[in-house]
Amino acid sequence: MAKAPTGPPSSLRRISPATLYFFGALGGILFGYDLGVIAGVLVVISKVWQLTGLDKGVVTASLSVGAMVGAGLAGRLTGLIGRRRTIMAAAGVVILGTVACALAPGFGALVAFRTVLGVGIGLSSATVPTYLSELAPSRIRGAMGSLNQIFIVSGILIAFLVDYWLQPHQAWRWMLAGALVPAVLLVVGLTRLPETPRWLINLGKDDEARAVLECTHRGEDVDAEISAIREVIRIDSERVYRIRDLGARWVRPMLFVAILLAVGQQFSGVNAINAYFPTMLVSLGFTASTALLSAVVLGVTKLVFTAWVVFVVDRWGRKPLLLIGNVIMVVTLALTGWVVISVHDQNTLGTLAVVLLVLYLAGYELGWGAVVWVMMAEVFPLKARGAGMGVGAVVLWAATGIVTAVFPIMSDDNHLGLGNTMFVFAGVNAVLFVLTRWLVPETKGRSLEQIELGLRDGK
Repeated sequence: MAKAPTGPPSSLRRISPATLYFFGALGGILFGYDLGVIAGVLVVISKVWQLTGLDKGVVTASLSVGAMVGAGLAGRLTGLIGRRRTIMAAAGVVILGTVACALAPGFGALVAFRTVLGVGIGLSSATVPTYLSELAPSRIRGAMGSLNQIFIVSGILIAFLVDYWLQPHQAWRWMLAGALVPAVLLVVGLTRLPETPRWLINLGKDDEARAVLECTHRGEDVDAEISAIREVIRIDSERVYRIRDLGARWVRPMLFVAILLAVGQQFSGVNAINAYFPTMLVSLGFTASTALLSAVVLGVTKLVFTAWVVFVVDRWGRKPLLLIGNVIMVVTLALTGWVVISVHDQNTLGTLAVVLLVLYLAGYELGWGAVVWVMMAEVFPLKARGAGMGVGAVVLWAATGIVTAVFPIMSDDNHLGLGNTMFVFAGVNAVLFVLTRWLVPETKGRSLEQIELGLRDGK
């Protein structure tokens, strides 16, 4: 197995855990910014290039197509070069893709370059949660996993703000170029960060792993943590998992759970709202400027509720938050559908739709926003974690692509219409509540090694 250099352990003495987690999670901003910025870009280019509903779906979903490729590569890369260097490679691809998108001469080129950009986003989205979960002690692992979602929604909020400021100038190219800032910061920051202790021990670099654990697990029994990691490695001997090994009987249940979480997160409708919120409001009679300002309110709501999850996920548990989020999403989506169909006064309709969709996103961030990424990074065994997260992220991005491509057509008045589309999403969330209640386990308060050993014992 390749032994990539990781930097001297002494360098960790100058890095606080807060700095380590901050730059470790910064990849989430890339994810969020490029998901959110297209909302404002569409408002501008729809008029410039006379886009149809299908065109809007294609340019939005092109990011997801590339992300599927990137996420599929992530499992292999994280094993070969490590978690940290994979995130650095992702940031490099994002920088190239962002420059190309900002210079795109036409619709076809923009679709192609957003696909390239998506490769970097997919690599990052599949690797950042693993990096954070393997660094964090079990008592705060849920909070650190949620930190990734905070950065994702922060990226979305920043994108909405940039869209709002630049829309009067029709400066859609500068909207896209904004992703360069976090990408460059991420590359610079990661040059000072270490690899995860679990990856290091798997390569026999115990001294470097100990230095990392002493930085992240201050006041805890580092020897016990190292012994537990060695134990799960010993059980597997030197076996390296491939994607097909995820079908092993004892791994299969968690692969199913990860796929359920990945599909459910996107089929809940969230990225239909994120990507098309301003476009929806314009169709309900809002001006472009007002619609983009309302999107900023939406972004603030997402950030506030995601930040709250950081403080409760390790106390309340993962599963209760998923279920509470489902209930809120079912109610608000059903009410949104009723309002769109039944309320005919344009001002009342617009106001109620904004309020209900903001509440819907509060429910989403409370549950399925942060918790899905936390759990997907927890449930796979050590040697299958890279491959498992890769599969989970591929499925998630495939679901994202389907939703973002189909939503403009579904919600068109010539098909289901916006109101009936909201009813469809409400029904999906009701089904997700039942499946989550029945199938998803609770993982709070358990180390990654305890979760893995429990899986091996059929628990």
